[in-house]
Amino acid sequence: MAKSFHYNIRRIHRYLGLILGIQFLFWTIGGIYFSWSDMDEIHGDLNRNPAPLISGKLDFISPAIILQKLKSRQQVDSVYDMRLIEISGKPYYQIHFMSVSGAIRNHDEHSGKAKYKIQLADAIRGDLRSPLNRSEAIAIARAGFKERAAVRDVKLLIETSSHHEYRENPLPAYAVSFKHPANATVFVSTELGTIQKIRNDKWRIFDFLWMMHTMDYNGRDNFGNILLRTFSIFGLLTILSGFTLYLMSSRTLKSIKKY
Repeated sequence: MAKSFHYNIRRIHRYLGLILGIQFLFWTIGGIYFSWSDMDEIHGDLNRNPAPLISGKLDFISPAIILQKLKSRQQVDSVYDMRLIEISGKPYYQIHFMSVSGAIRNHDEHSGKAKYKIQLADAIRGDLRSPLNRSEAIAIARAGFKERAAVRDVKLLIETSSHHEYRENPLPAYAVSFKHPANATVFVSTELGTIQKIRNDKWRIFDFLWMMHTMDYNGRDNFGNILLRTFSIFGLLTILSGFTLYLMSSRTLKSIKKY
């Protein structure tokens, strides 16, 4: 009976070790990479120039005037953010607002749709402007990228998959890739008029290892997924079975049993 129990524990421990071994290896490699890496470098912050300062001596137009122009063109139910940015050496207001349609104004969330929108406006003349074009996005990417490098490729992103390196970020956006040792790509939002992300090879390695670490092969950040929970239980069983085998094969315990 004891031999049969010992044999079954050994089998459980062996097969669990085989199943979990590769995942444990990824967890270890990922942990080493995360702890030994400079997160500022991974996030591209070290490759990014700081946002240019805007002179306070300029004669800025009142935001109220711009809002009146915006309201004359479309429905504006609420403004939840407004900031001053620079595009090609000129100051612009970046207005974040919400346009609500249908019966949602009457507190019926199922009868209407809330649309979050962004509008750029000249902060001196007050003119509303269209989203960035390709040449403007390239100029912003060049100005924001600290390293001197030639542009290798430019793509307009309308949609992204859950595995794309620009996933869950404002669209449309231009992806401006540079001929750079780190294969850096600068993402510029056409509506926001600013750089959103800088991705490089170190970030791509981090993203892959983080996916293996969390075992969320879709969105990366779901720590409550079934696969991770299952492997955590298997890991606990592997440890417990290992302790059991150790105790059962311990010479000290065997000598105590004799007495």
